[in-house]
Amino acid sequence: MSGILDLLNSDLGKTLISGASKQFGQDEGKTTSALSTALPLILGAMKNNASTPEGASGLLSALGNSKHSGGILDNLGSVLGGSGVDEDVLTDGAGILGHVFGGKEENVAQAVSKSSGIDLNSAMNILKVAGPLVMGALGKETRQQGVSDQNGIGNLLGGMLGGESSSQQSLVNQLLDADGDGSVIDDVAGMLLGGNSQKKSGLGGMLGGLFGK
Repeated sequence: MSGILDLLNSDLGKTLISGASKQFGQDEGKTTSALSTALPLILGAMKNNASTPEGASGLLSALGNSKHSGGILDNLGSVLGGSGVDEDVLTDGAGILGHVFGGKEENVAQAVSKSSGIDLNSAMNILKVAGPLVMGALGKETRQQGVSDQNGIGNLLGGMLGGESSSQQSLVNQLLDADGDGSVIDDVAGMLLGGNSQKKSGLGGMLGGLFGK
């Protein structure tokens, strides 16, 4: 299967990287690295949440919202173009991050920042854009596959994470348990930095299919 870096080489991926780089004042290499880290961490946190009936129900309910139908995948150029990122997308992204990371999204942003070399504010903004993107991809796939229960959404998320599932779960758990002193975040960032080039899992393949690759 194609890896996530192959996804980011697709036409949609190039639009995402170019647009995010310009909007947040980062070079494209660092933006690619940040997105390669952010997408699996968001999916890993969603999988963690969906491991309980309440969490799965909440995620399925959110995916049923029309704004998570996948339309963002078709309008990415306008979302990241013009004078600034669509505020509705950033607001939606902040809400998604707060829900899936349970208030520890700053720890995640710090790990993304350290592993990619971008500043903390840009890392948070990239996470805010990545959140709705992941939800849109999930919503689209959920509809196509007729996913409607905890097992279904768990299997879908597991398939999207592929071989990275267990390691990403461990990283997510470490970040959510971190007390903010930076030591765990440094460790996680080091693991992410060492693993980015090898994320050739089901994530890229499934999202690549959604993105028409």
